[in-house]
Amino acid sequence: MRSEIKNVVFDLGGVLIDWDPRYLFRKIFNDASEMEYFLNSNCNHEWNVQQDAGRPFEVAVSELIKKYPQYESYIHIYHQRWPEMLNGPIAGTLEILQQIRNNKKHRLLGLSNWSGETFLVAKKLYDFLGWFEAIVVSGDIKMKKPDDEIFHFLCKTHDITPSESIFIDDAAANIADANRLGFTTVHFKNPEDLAQNLKELGVI
Repeated sequence: MRSEIKNVVFDLGGVLIDWDPRYLFRKIFNDASEMEYFLNSNCNHEWNVQQDAGRPFEVAVSELIKKYPQYESYIHIYHQRWPEMLNGPIAGTLEILQQIRNNKKHRLLGLSNWSGETFLVAKKLYDFLGWFEAIVVSGDIKMKKPDDEIFHFLCKTHDITPSESIFIDDAAANIADANRLGFTTVHFKNPEDLAQNLKELGVI
């Protein structure tokens, strides 16, 4: 028998906030193939994850420029114009978040792989980030999903029992880890499916 759900834990990027470096770099590159090369070989996912894990952007930029000096200006742009990678909230998910908040039956928490530096920018842009009781940001605590330790930190710091919690994320690896740790999980694909999943779980 499943425990009563008391907590709903949201990932942010890709679930609640539309973030993609291409929103910025389509303005910078005239050649789409060169843009994709840059984003796959220079400022790629593996590089960005290190900022999510707490590496300062200043250090990351400096190290990458030494490796790819021909892309120095673009690497600086990645950092300096980072807000242009944001395309606002994902409207359908924001509506779901608001519904859960209005129902006042479940605690709302966030668990996000995000640079602590750039998350400060997002907090100023999006008032709805203040709807959460707490948001655990990987860059602030130097832990990241899908490592067990960040889930243990969330549970210990905010008195959360996994079996009483739903975790929502768009990354399959994060979902698999949370599921193994005892969370009820929803692998986010789109707001419509999320709404149906949460209805079936009795949350909305």
